[in-house]
Amino acid sequence: MSSEQPILPIHSGPASDGQQDSLRVKYQWLAVYFFFNLALTIYNKAVLGNFPFPYILTGIHTLCGTIGCLYFYMKGSFTLTALSDRENVTLFLFSLLYTINIAISNVSLNLVTVPFHQIVRAMTPFFTVLIYVIGYRKVYSTMTYVSLIPVIAGVGFATAGDYYFTPMGFVLTLLGAFLAALKTVATNRVQTGRLRLSPLELLFRMSPLAFAQCLIYAYFTGEAASLRDYWHSSMTGGMMLKLFLNGAIAFGLNVVSFTANKKTGALTMTVAANVKQILTIVLAIMFFHLAVTPMNAIGIVLTLAGGAWYAKVELENKQRNNSTAVSQQHKDKGTVPLKA
Repeated sequence: MSSEQPILPIHSGPASDGQQDSLRVKYQWLAVYFFFNLALTIYNKAVLGNFPFPYILTGIHTLCGTIGCLYFYMKGSFTLTALSDRENVTLFLFSLLYTINIAISNVSLNLVTVPFHQIVRAMTPFFTVLIYVIGYRKVYSTMTYVSLIPVIAGVGFATAGDYYFTPMGFVLTLLGAFLAALKTVATNRVQTGRLRLSPLELLFRMSPLAFAQCLIYAYFTGEAASLRDYWHSSMTGGMMLKLFLNGAIAFGLNVVSFTANKKTGALTMTVAANVKQILTIVLAIMFFHLAVTPMNAIGIVLTLAGGAWYAKVELENKQRNNSTAVSQQHKDKGTVPLKA
Protein backbone atom coordinates (compact mmCIF):
# COMPACT_ATOMS: atom_id res chain seq x y z
CA MET A 1 0.00 0.00 0.00
CA SER A 2 2.77 2.38 0.79
CA SER A 3 6.43 3.11 0.40
CA GLU A 4 8.27 5.14 3.03
CA GLN A 5 11.41 7.23 2.67
CA PRO A 6 11.45 9.46 5.74
CA ILE A 7 12.81 12.93 5.28
CA LEU A 8 12.01 14.06 8.84
CA PRO A 9 14.66 13.60 11.56
CA ILE A 10 13.18 10.33 12.80
CA HIS A 11 14.87 7.06 11.91
CA SER A 12 12.96 3.83 11.59
CA GLY A 13 14.05 0.69 13.36
CA PRO A 14 13.16 -2.86 12.30
CA ALA A 15 9.82 -3.38 10.70
CA SER A 16 8.43 -5.33 13.63
CA ASP A 17 9.29 -6.57 17.09
CA GLY A 18 9.27 -10.13 15.83
CA GLN A 19 6.20 -11.82 14.47
CA GLN A 20 3.84 -9.42 12.72
CA ASP A 21 0.53 -8.97 14.49
CA SER A 22 -2.44 -10.62 12.81
CA LEU A 23 -5.31 -8.51 11.55
CA ARG A 24 -7.54 -10.13 14.17
CA VAL A 25 -5.26 -8.88 16.96
CA LYS A 26 -5.21 -5.36 15.47
CA TYR A 27 -9.01 -5.18 15.26
CA GLN A 28 -9.31 -6.57 18.79
CA TRP A 29 -7.15 -3.70 20.07
CA LEU A 30 -9.29 -1.23 18.10
CA ALA A 31 -12.44 -2.71 19.68
CA VAL A 32 -10.96 -2.29 23.18
CA TYR A 33 -9.93 1.26 22.22
CA PHE A 34 -13.55 2.04 21.23
CA PHE A 35 -14.81 0.67 24.55
CA PHE A 36 -12.42 2.70 26.73
CA ASN A 37 -12.80 5.85 24.61
CA LEU A 38 -16.59 5.80 24.70
CA ALA A 39 -16.58 5.00 28.42
CA LEU A 40 -14.26 7.91 29.20
CA THR A 41 -16.17 10.31 26.94
CA ILE A 42 -19.47 9.57 28.71
CA TYR A 43 -17.83 9.57 32.15
CA ASN A 44 -16.07 12.90 31.45
CA LYS A 45 -19.39 14.43 30.47
CA ALA A 46 -20.91 13.30 33.76
CA VAL A 47 -17.94 14.41 35.88
CA LEU A 48 -17.41 17.83 34.25
CA GLY A 49 -21.06 18.66 34.93
CA ASN A 50 -20.19 18.78 38.65
CA PHE A 51 -16.43 19.39 38.43
CA PRO A 52 -15.91 22.22 35.89
CA PHE A 53 -12.11 22.10 35.77
CA PRO A 54 -10.97 20.51 32.46
CA TYR A 55 -7.23 21.17 32.93
CA ILE A 56 -7.24 19.81 36.48
CA LEU A 57 -9.25 16.80 35.30
CA THR A 58 -6.60 16.20 32.61
CA GLY A 59 -3.98 16.58 35.34
CA ILE A 60 -5.76 13.86 37.33
CA HIS A 61 -5.64 11.65 34.25
CA THR A 62 -1.87 12.15 33.88
CA LEU A 63 -1.32 11.66 37.62
CA CYS A 64 -3.20 8.34 37.50
CA GLY A 65 -1.11 7.46 34.44
CA THR A 66 2.07 8.13 36.44
CA ILE A 67 0.88 6.06 39.41
CA GLY A 68 -0.36 3.21 37.21
CA CYS A 69 2.86 3.01 35.20
CA LEU A 70 4.94 3.16 38.39
CA TYR A 71 3.00 0.17 39.75
CA PHE A 72 3.63 -1.89 36.60
CA TYR A 73 7.28 -0.81 36.53
CA MET A 74 7.77 -2.03 40.10
CA LYS A 75 6.06 -5.30 39.12
CA GLY A 76 8.63 -5.71 36.34
CA SER A 77 6.13 -5.37 33.46
CA PHE A 78 8.55 -3.16 31.52
CA THR A 79 12.07 -1.78 31.77
CA LEU A 80 13.39 1.69 31.00
CA THR A 81 15.42 2.27 27.85
CA ALA A 82 18.66 4.22 28.13
CA LEU A 83 18.00 7.47 26.26
CA SER A 84 20.35 10.18 25.07
CA ASP A 85 19.86 13.85 25.95
CA ARG A 86 18.45 14.46 22.48
CA GLU A 87 15.93 11.64 22.89
CA ASN A 88 14.86 13.00 26.28
CA VAL A 89 14.29 16.40 24.66
CA THR A 90 12.20 14.64 21.98
CA LEU A 91 9.99 13.12 24.68
CA PHE A 92 9.65 16.47 26.43
CA LEU A 93 8.51 18.09 23.16
CA PHE A 94 6.17 15.13 22.67
CA SER A 95 4.55 15.78 26.07
CA LEU A 96 4.23 19.47 25.18
CA LEU A 97 2.43 18.49 21.98
CA TYR A 98 -0.13 16.52 24.00
CA THR A 99 -0.91 19.28 26.49
CA ILE A 100 -0.84 22.09 23.89
CA ASN A 101 -3.31 20.11 21.79
CA ILE A 102 -5.66 19.88 24.78
CA ALA A 103 -5.23 23.58 25.57
CA ILE A 104 -5.93 24.75 22.01
CA SER A 105 -8.97 22.49 21.76
CA ASN A 106 -10.42 23.95 24.97
CA VAL A 107 -9.70 27.55 23.97
CA SER A 108 -11.13 27.14 20.47
CA LEU A 109 -14.36 25.66 21.87
CA ASN A 110 -15.05 29.04 23.46
CA LEU A 111 -14.68 30.82 20.11
CA VAL A 112 -16.72 28.52 17.83
CA THR A 113 -19.90 26.47 18.05
CA VAL A 114 -19.68 22.77 18.87
CA PRO A 115 -20.91 21.63 15.39
CA PHE A 116 -18.21 23.72 13.68
CA HIS A 117 -15.56 22.39 16.10
CA GLN A 118 -16.56 18.80 15.39
CA ILE A 119 -16.60 19.13 11.61
CA VAL A 120 -13.13 20.71 11.56
CA ARG A 121 -11.76 18.06 13.93
CA ALA A 122 -13.20 15.45 11.57
CA MET A 123 -10.57 16.58 9.05
CA THR A 124 -7.82 15.00 11.19
CA PRO A 125 -7.42 11.99 8.81
CA PHE A 126 -6.79 14.49 5.97
CA PHE A 127 -4.02 16.18 7.97
CA THR A 128 -2.58 12.77 8.89
CA VAL A 129 -2.31 11.83 5.22
CA LEU A 130 -0.77 15.23 4.50
CA ILE A 131 1.90 14.74 7.19
CA TYR A 132 2.83 11.28 5.90
CA VAL A 133 2.84 12.26 2.23
CA ILE A 134 4.91 15.44 2.73
CA GLY A 135 6.99 14.39 5.73
CA TYR A 136 7.64 10.73 4.92
CA ARG A 137 6.92 10.50 1.17
CA LYS A 138 4.37 7.81 1.89
CA VAL A 139 2.14 6.74 -0.99
CA TYR A 140 -1.46 5.65 -0.42
CA SER A 141 -3.70 3.83 -2.85
CA THR A 142 -6.45 5.77 -4.64
CA MET A 143 -9.13 3.77 -2.85
CA THR A 144 -7.66 4.77 0.54
CA TYR A 145 -8.15 8.44 -0.36
CA VAL A 146 -11.67 7.79 -1.65
CA SER A 147 -12.70 5.80 1.45
CA LEU A 148 -11.78 8.77 3.68
CA ILE A 149 -14.35 11.04 1.99
CA PRO A 150 -17.49 9.53 3.63
CA VAL A 151 -15.66 9.26 6.99
CA ILE A 152 -14.98 13.01 7.01
CA ALA A 153 -18.17 14.18 5.26
CA GLY A 154 -20.35 11.95 7.44
CA VAL A 155 -19.24 13.73 10.61
CA GLY A 156 -20.22 17.02 8.96
CA PHE A 157 -23.74 15.78 8.26
CA ALA A 158 -24.06 14.07 11.66
CA THR A 159 -23.11 17.24 13.56
CA ALA A 160 -24.89 19.71 11.26
CA GLY A 161 -26.16 22.67 13.19
CA ASP A 162 -25.30 26.25 14.01
CA TYR A 163 -21.95 26.91 12.30
CA TYR A 164 -20.55 30.04 13.91
CA PHE A 165 -16.91 30.98 14.42
CA THR A 166 -14.70 33.99 15.03
CA PRO A 167 -11.60 34.44 12.82
CA MET A 168 -9.34 33.46 15.73
CA GLY A 169 -11.62 30.52 16.55
CA PHE A 170 -11.37 29.27 12.97
CA VAL A 171 -7.55 29.44 13.03
CA LEU A 172 -7.27 27.74 16.44
CA THR A 173 -9.75 24.98 15.54
CA LEU A 174 -7.88 24.27 12.30
CA LEU A 175 -4.58 24.29 14.21
CA GLY A 176 -6.09 21.93 16.78
CA ALA A 177 -7.07 19.42 14.07
CA PHE A 178 -3.55 19.57 12.61
CA LEU A 179 -1.96 19.11 16.06
CA ALA A 180 -4.26 16.15 16.74
CA ALA A 181 -2.99 14.52 13.54
CA LEU A 182 0.62 15.39 14.38
CA LYS A 183 0.17 13.94 17.88
CA THR A 184 -1.16 10.67 16.46
CA VAL A 185 1.68 10.41 13.94
CA ALA A 186 4.27 11.26 16.62
CA THR A 187 2.81 8.61 18.96
CA ASN A 188 3.25 6.00 16.24
CA ARG A 189 6.78 7.11 15.31
CA VAL A 190 8.02 7.18 18.92
CA GLN A 191 6.85 3.56 19.32
CA THR A 192 7.94 2.21 15.92
CA GLY A 193 10.85 4.43 14.93
CA ARG A 194 14.33 4.75 16.45
CA LEU A 195 13.14 5.00 20.07
CA ARG A 196 10.78 2.00 19.84
CA LEU A 197 9.36 2.59 23.33
CA SER A 198 6.67 0.27 24.65
CA PRO A 199 3.26 1.84 25.38
CA LEU A 200 3.78 1.59 29.15
CA GLU A 201 7.28 3.11 29.01
CA LEU A 202 6.10 5.93 26.76
CA LEU A 203 3.23 6.70 29.13
CA PHE A 204 5.55 6.41 32.16
CA ARG A 205 7.99 8.94 30.71
CA MET A 206 5.36 11.35 29.40
CA SER A 207 2.76 11.41 32.22
CA PRO A 208 4.79 13.30 34.87
CA LEU A 209 5.75 15.97 32.30
CA ALA A 210 2.16 16.33 31.13
CA PHE A 211 0.96 16.46 34.76
CA ALA A 212 3.28 19.38 35.55
CA GLN A 213 2.19 21.20 32.38
CA CYS A 214 -1.51 20.73 33.26
CA LEU A 215 -0.89 22.28 36.67
CA ILE A 216 0.76 25.27 34.99
CA TYR A 217 -2.22 25.67 32.62
CA ALA A 218 -4.62 25.38 35.58
CA TYR A 219 -2.74 28.10 37.45
CA PHE A 220 -2.69 30.61 34.60
CA THR A 221 -6.32 30.00 33.58
CA GLY A 222 -7.55 30.52 37.14
CA GLU A 223 -8.70 26.92 37.63
CA ALA A 224 -6.35 26.37 40.57
CA ALA A 225 -7.82 29.34 42.47
CA SER A 226 -11.38 28.24 41.69
CA LEU A 227 -10.58 24.70 42.84
CA ARG A 228 -9.71 25.96 46.32
CA ASP A 229 -13.18 27.45 46.68
CA TYR A 230 -14.76 24.30 45.22
CA TRP A 231 -12.78 22.09 47.63
CA HIS A 232 -14.16 23.87 50.70
CA SER A 233 -17.73 24.26 49.45
CA SER A 234 -18.59 21.34 47.17
CA MET A 235 -16.00 18.54 47.29
CA THR A 236 -17.37 15.27 48.70
CA GLY A 237 -16.01 11.79 49.22
CA GLY A 238 -18.25 10.55 46.42
CA MET A 239 -16.82 13.09 43.98
CA MET A 240 -13.25 12.12 44.95
CA LEU A 241 -14.10 8.49 44.20
CA LYS A 242 -15.59 9.47 40.84
CA LEU A 243 -12.44 11.42 39.96
CA PHE A 244 -10.25 8.45 40.91
CA LEU A 245 -12.32 6.06 38.76
CA ASN A 246 -12.23 8.61 35.94
CA GLY A 247 -8.43 8.73 36.17
CA ALA A 248 -8.22 4.92 36.22
CA ILE A 249 -10.30 4.70 33.01
CA ALA A 250 -8.10 7.38 31.43
CA PHE A 251 -4.99 5.34 32.32
CA GLY A 252 -6.51 2.28 30.68
CA LEU A 253 -7.47 4.30 27.61
CA ASN A 254 -3.95 5.72 27.23
CA VAL A 255 -2.34 2.26 27.39
CA VAL A 256 -4.87 0.82 24.94
CA SER A 257 -4.66 3.88 22.64
CA PHE A 258 -0.84 3.76 22.45
CA THR A 259 -0.89 0.00 21.85
CA ALA A 260 -3.59 0.23 19.15
CA ASN A 261 -1.69 3.10 17.49
CA LYS A 262 1.50 1.03 17.42
CA LYS A 263 -0.26 -2.01 15.96
CA THR A 264 -2.63 -0.37 13.45
CA GLY A 265 -0.99 2.92 12.41
CA ALA A 266 -1.71 6.63 12.80
CA LEU A 267 -4.18 7.02 9.91
CA THR A 268 -6.30 4.10 11.10
CA MET A 269 -6.43 5.68 14.57
CA THR A 270 -7.68 9.03 13.21
CA VAL A 271 -10.36 7.23 11.19
CA ALA A 272 -11.28 5.29 14.34
CA ALA A 273 -11.57 8.59 16.23
CA ASN A 274 -14.13 9.84 13.66
CA VAL A 275 -16.11 6.61 13.93
CA LYS A 276 -15.97 6.90 17.74
CA GLN A 277 -17.44 10.38 17.47
CA ILE A 278 -20.41 8.98 15.59
CA LEU A 279 -20.82 6.09 18.03
CA THR A 280 -20.93 8.69 20.82
CA ILE A 281 -23.83 10.39 19.02
CA VAL A 282 -25.57 7.02 18.66
CA LEU A 283 -25.18 6.38 22.40
CA ALA A 284 -26.50 9.89 23.14
CA ILE A 285 -29.57 9.06 21.03
CA MET A 286 -30.10 5.82 22.95
CA PHE A 287 -29.46 7.00 26.51
CA PHE A 288 -29.92 10.79 26.50
CA HIS A 289 -32.74 10.98 23.90
CA LEU A 290 -30.76 13.30 21.62
CA ALA A 291 -32.94 14.65 18.79
CA VAL A 292 -31.71 13.63 15.33
CA THR A 293 -32.64 15.16 11.97
CA PRO A 294 -32.68 13.19 8.69
CA MET A 295 -29.40 14.91 7.75
CA ASN A 296 -27.83 13.80 11.03
CA ALA A 297 -28.97 10.22 10.36
CA ILE A 298 -27.42 10.32 6.88
CA GLY A 299 -24.16 11.48 8.43
CA ILE A 300 -24.15 8.64 10.95
CA VAL A 301 -24.68 6.05 8.22
CA LEU A 302 -22.07 7.70 5.98
CA THR A 303 -19.35 7.67 8.64
CA LEU A 304 -20.01 4.12 9.79
CA ALA A 305 -20.14 2.87 6.19
CA GLY A 306 -17.00 4.87 5.37
CA GLY A 307 -15.18 3.39 8.36
CA ALA A 308 -16.12 -0.13 7.24
CA TRP A 309 -15.05 0.69 3.67
CA TYR A 310 -11.71 2.07 4.89
CA ALA A 311 -11.14 -1.14 6.93
CA LYS A 312 -11.91 -3.24 3.84
CA VAL A 313 -9.51 -1.21 1.68
CA GLU A 314 -6.76 -1.48 4.30
CA LEU A 315 -7.31 -5.25 4.57
CA GLU A 316 -7.04 -5.68 0.80
CA ASN A 317 -3.92 -3.49 0.66
CA LYS A 318 -2.22 -5.45 3.45
CA GLN A 319 -3.07 -8.77 1.78
CA ARG A 320 -1.68 -7.46 -1.51
CA ASN A 321 1.51 -6.23 0.17
CA ASN A 322 1.95 -9.54 2.01
CA SER A 323 1.56 -11.49 -1.25
CA THR A 324 4.09 -9.22 -2.94
CA ALA A 325 6.54 -9.66 -0.06
CA VAL A 326 6.20 -13.46 -0.15
CA SER A 327 6.69 -13.52 -3.94
CA GLN A 328 9.80 -11.35 -3.60
CA GLN A 329 11.24 -13.66 -0.94
CA HIS A 330 10.75 -16.69 -3.18
CA LYS A 331 12.24 -14.78 -6.11
CA ASP A 332 15.33 -13.91 -4.07
CA LYS A 333 15.70 -17.55 -2.98
CA GLY A 334 15.02 -18.91 -6.47
CA THR A 335 12.04 -20.99 -5.30
CA VAL A 336 8.43 -21.18 -6.44
CA PRO A 337 5.64 -20.38 -3.94
CA LEU A 338 3.16 -23.22 -3.32
CA LYS A 339 -0.44 -22.66 -4.38
CA ALA A 340 -3.37 -24.00 -2.44
